[in-house]
Amino acid sequence: MTGLLGFVLLAVYLGGVWKFWTGFHRTNFSQGKLYLAALWPVLLISNRSYRQNFKRALKG
Repeated sequence: MTGLLGFVLLAVYLGGVWKFWTGFHRTNFSQGKLYLAALWPVLLISNRSYRQNFKRALKG
């Protein structure tokens, strides 16, 4: 059961990385694509500007 939960969390994390990476051109950011994609869960919780840009990146 723990393995399944870990797999689901990993899938959600990697899905977020992928969606942000592919939608990066829709954001106001010009640098730090890897950094911003890798830290998306932390930044999503702690930074309002990032949340707005993350939403822009997800719209497709």
